[in-house]
Amino acid sequence: MTPPEGPVAGTATDGTASLAVSDSRKPAGTALITLTQRADFLRAARAKSAKTPSLFLQARRRKSGEAEGLRVGYTCSKKVGNAVARNRAKRRLREAARAVLPRAGHVGWDYVLIGRAGSTAARPFDLLLSDLEGALTRLHGDGS
Repeated sequence: MTPPEGPVAGTATDGTASLAVSDSRKPAGTALITLTQRADFLRAARAKSAKTPSLFLQARRRKSGEAEGLRVGYTCSKKVGNAVARNRAKRRLREAARAVLPRAGHVGWDYVLIGRAGSTAARPFDLLLSDLEGALTRLHGDGS
């Protein structure tokens, strides 16, 4: 007995091409690069920030030549809950960032999205998106 054929790598289940978040075929400036180095998180913590009911956003403009693209990091402290709750909150933050940052974020900036206890995982997703958009508007409201 042979197993059923799965989708071909790089295609969606309906056969169309699917683009990963960091896929090079996307237009320049829309790919999200994930922050992984602790130093990047610490530099963002010393920069601008905005608080919303469902998340805390930190953002900093990088120096020229430091890195390319739109970079984003996600974190949730143990105050958010156990590992399952923290991972659920981070998944929601990741999805919100994928939806909002390519159009509202600025290339050349680092963003850190921090989950809030009791609200990141429970807030309706459309309100989570509007919270992120509002935080970005407040941070970039000075025209930068």
